[in-house]
Amino acid sequence: MKFVHETLPQRVVFASGEAPSAVAAEVEALGGAKVMLIASEREAALAAPIAAAVPVALLHEEVVMHVPVEVAARAREAAASCGADVIVTVGGGSTTGLGKAVALTTGLPVVAVPTTYAGSEATDVWGLTEDGTKRTGADPKVLPRSVVYDACLLTTLPGEMAVSSGLNALAHCVDSMWGPRADPIDRALAEEGIRGLAEGLQQVADAPASLEGIEKTLYGAYLAAVAFASVGSGMHHKICHVLGGMFDLPHAQTHAVVLPYVLAFNAPHAPEAEARIARAFGSATASDGLAALREVLGAPRALKDHGMPADGIAKAVGPIVKAVPANNPAPVTPASITALLQSAWSGQGPV
Repeated sequence: MKFVHETLPQRVVFASGEAPSAVAAEVEALGGAKVMLIASEREAALAAPIAAAVPVALLHEEVVMHVPVEVAARAREAAASCGADVIVTVGGGSTTGLGKAVALTTGLPVVAVPTTYAGSEATDVWGLTEDGTKRTGADPKVLPRSVVYDACLLTTLPGEMAVSSGLNALAHCVDSMWGPRADPIDRALAEEGIRGLAEGLQQVADAPASLEGIEKTLYGAYLAAVAFASVGSGMHHKICHVLGGMFDLPHAQTHAVVLPYVLAFNAPHAPEAEARIARAFGSATASDGLAALREVLGAPRALKDHGMPADGIAKAVGPIVKAVPANNPAPVTPASITALLQSAWSGQGPV
């Protein structure tokens, strides 16, 4: 066995009900005296107790999905104007992504407080969208120095969003089984991540405010993100990045819809990964396990329901074929991607 695995340096704090004091401790450890707190208007109520506990120099509320370059530019200017020395983000993947965009050019440390299961807080991956194209990259400067997970902040997450966000995290695990730099450690983390997500999401589906269910789901989402950060974007994420940037589709819902199609496409060509995924679900096959979970959760089923135009399929095929890593388990051709997108657009079951 030969492989190289790199673990990213980061503090992770699980502190249900204690986000304000936990964030204050992380900011103090970083020597922060002027905090730029990034939180959208939607997260204002969740962010307020945290804002009261840290030295806020600026509350920045302009958060936009897929982080358009002009939005990132304004946030960077705001950080410079207020003399920020630490960034605190309170929100989902778009909020964390904006904090990363600021860190990318300023080098400011980030303390991330997730309110969804997006996983961006545990990766060194950044993303920016310009002219309908989403660019991503990896840089150690954008990896949050600390993450504070507080399950209480997710008790009011709408059920539909919890499902889509959790399945987005599950997609990190699936891509981590066969992404560009996948290794045995990544696969072990991803398998445990699937187990945690599957158990936690079913509990959350039954009782949305269940702290135990939310904590399990956060645990699985964190493992998923750590594995994904090591592996890099595989076929699933490349498809979703192209579609999201090209058609401004909602991030989590797009991932939730596309996932079963990519799994069905790749699993027959990756038997070890397929067996791990099935074992984590406790099912006969990986696709059976995912299908059963999606049924319980009432998962999103079709891209057409989330704003993708039918004529967008032909437009997206070329960029997707170009973006999918060369070591994808199954051969990728324009015809196979067209068929996959047609099924995902209509919601027809994956084959």
